Amino acid sequence: MTQSDPRRRAEMKRLLSWLTGALLMAGLMAGLILPASVHADEDLVGKYSGNEIRNIADDKIAAREGKVDLNNSSVRRFQQFPGMYPTMAGKIVLGGPYNDVDEVLNLDLSERQIELFNKYKENFTVTPPEIALNEGDDRINDGQYR
Repeated sequence: MTQSDPRRRAEMKRLLSWLTGALLMAGLMAGLILPASVHADEDLVGKYSGNEIRNIADDKIAAREGKVDLNNSSVRRFQQFPGMYPTMAGKIVLGGPYNDVDEVLNLDLSERQIELFNKYKENFTVTPPEIALNEGDDRINDGQYR
């Protein structure tokens, strides 16, 4: 090996370092100059899909008309009814699915719980269970803490 080999290696490393830096800078500049990702306008979405974009949760919220859906709600939705949360709410959530609101009365409820349920019965509704809203333990512990 000659004296020029170590010198040549050092030059190649330096050249590689400069090229890497230049490539990195070019990428950063391109990110600043080029526009961000493009999203379809709402009128285009309606034009091509025939309706607005919705998900399962939006559809269920619309279907329940402000009432608590016994087949798709978490126990926390029962907090607004004094005496029902958490014990009776847990029984109702675990006892489903229901075809009718009155099927809750087939659960093992005490007389007091039956009275409470009848008191608030007009605040409940039943829609078909949706797997996306019932997977795992989300209806018992939906991860919302005070």
